[in-house]
Amino acid sequence: MNPDGNALLEVADVHVAYGKVEAVRAVSLHVAENEIVTIVGANGAGKTTLLNAIMGILPLKGRTLFAGEDMARLDIEDRVAAGLSLVPEHRELFATMNVEDNLKLGGFRMTKAANAASFERVYSLFPRLKERRKQFAGTLSGGEQQMLAMGRALMGAPKLLMLDEPSLGLAPIIVADIFRIIGELRASGVSVLLVEQNAQAALQIADRAYVMELGEFILNGPAGEIAANQRVAASYLGFQHEGESPV
Repeated sequence: MNPDGNALLEVADVHVAYGKVEAVRAVSLHVAENEIVTIVGANGAGKTTLLNAIMGILPLKGRTLFAGEDMARLDIEDRVAAGLSLVPEHRELFATMNVEDNLKLGGFRMTKAANAASFERVYSLFPRLKERRKQFAGTLSGGEQQMLAMGRALMGAPKLLMLDEPSLGLAPIIVADIFRIIGELRASGVSVLLVEQNAQAALQIADRAYVMELGEFILNGPAGEIAANQRVAASYLGFQHEGESPV
């Protein structure tokens, strides 16, 4: 866990099951304030399941604390109000609503003044959304939809933003833009828990990393050390040996 006791999110000995099948086993992690933590692993490793359980979408066994508060009795809306937000893998936008209205849904709990500040912040991070604020979400490009999903989550002024596969299906130039913005979020005081199959990009931006296989963490530590690990390099970075160029 977190030896300094300054964790924003603490997850201890968490188990998540689908019926009799245990998808996540004995997982513990922490995310500190102003920190980017990434979870890397193959499809089916349990990464999305873990995020959904932390958000309250799936039931879990174990202990989860957010800003020192036990989340066991908090529903999803209460977790959002506490400052926890999830951008799901499939974005889940309202395709027939315009960009601005999708964003408004993310700030429905906020005061009018806070909403105005959130719009300014989101449009500053994602100027393309401002240009397309009256355009239907369903007509946006994949990259723009990902920006909108992130922007909607940021409208609630979260302390911790959980991102599930933000680069999925996007062109490399858009992926670079998304990861640049994730770095800006940390600089602005938003912690990030990032699930990402693009391990190379995730490890470059993260402070710390966890490697997940078959529902368990097999490695964790500073992102640079994880990236240099020969097993990780061979399995997730496309390298045969540490330090070699991609195959």
